Amino acid sequence: MTDYYAPPGGLPPQTQLMTGRAVFTEAYAFIPRGVFSDIVTSLLPGWANTKLWLIARPMSGFSETFSQYVMEVGPGGGSDTPEPDRGVESVIFVTGGEVWLSLDGQEYDLGPGGYAYIPAGCQWRLKNAHRHPARFHWIRKLYEPAPGIARPAAFVTSDAEVPPTPMPDTGGRWATTRFADPTDLAHDMHVNIVTFQPGGVIPFEETHVMEHGLYVLEGKAVYKLNRDWVEVEAGDFMWLRAYCPQACYAAGPGPFRYLLYKDVNRHARLRGPGAFGTP
Repeated sequence: MTDYYAPPGGLPPQTQLMTGRAVFTEAYAFIPRGVFSDIVTSLLPGWANTKLWLIARPMSGFSETFSQYVMEVGPGGGSDTPEPDRGVESVIFVTGGEVWLSLDGQEYDLGPGGYAYIPAGCQWRLKNAHRHPARFHWIRKLYEPAPGIARPAAFVTSDAEVPPTPMPDTGGRWATTRFADPTDLAHDMHVNIVTFQPGGVIPFEETHVMEHGLYVLEGKAVYKLNRDWVEVEAGDFMWLRAYCPQACYAAGPGPFRYLLYKDVNRHARLRGPGAFGTP
């Protein structure tokens, strides 16, 4: 079974050096796992016995399509009204503990590796009925309807249930676990898991319109972010704006895996924020 890294919280000792790997640039932000201390957690209205690290949010001129939270729900915690905006779709990915999830009255139990897509307008609830904390990623995006295409339905699955798809001509060293059908145009975002075996690479500098959030679930690698090669490990988060060049080399000794967000399948906006036309 895969072990998914989750922040332990707490605070570093007063004797620890403050110099670390965190950086915010014009093209990417890098939040190393050592930053995930209790001093930077937040609370949310409507959530009981819950704290979170808010690691991505729309910012004009940087990355504008999504937010991402690393959630920790204590025993008995959770929410009957988790999402205040009916226009927002979400993905939940569990990294530790267990949660009970209700989607429009349909109930599910999710453990580590559990994945849920929650469409905009869905009535949902989440609780932790166990004696240990539950930890999960919560990725939120305003759903962008497309003419003639119905909204996607809710679904629940897991990392273990979806076989990774090898990338062409890689000998299986680079593969993607695709939870949503990539040909289904109803989806305007994908949240996948990318896996590199030792020696696997992205053999060119990807440069594309999709924004990314990359949370490292397992292993270590060196990642090219714009002009910089950065050492990354389980628990680190990379936040990339559109067109930030990227590449990867996974040296091992074990698999390198990350949870990946990207926006897909919609026209570029020509009106409103970030565009030239009036709304």
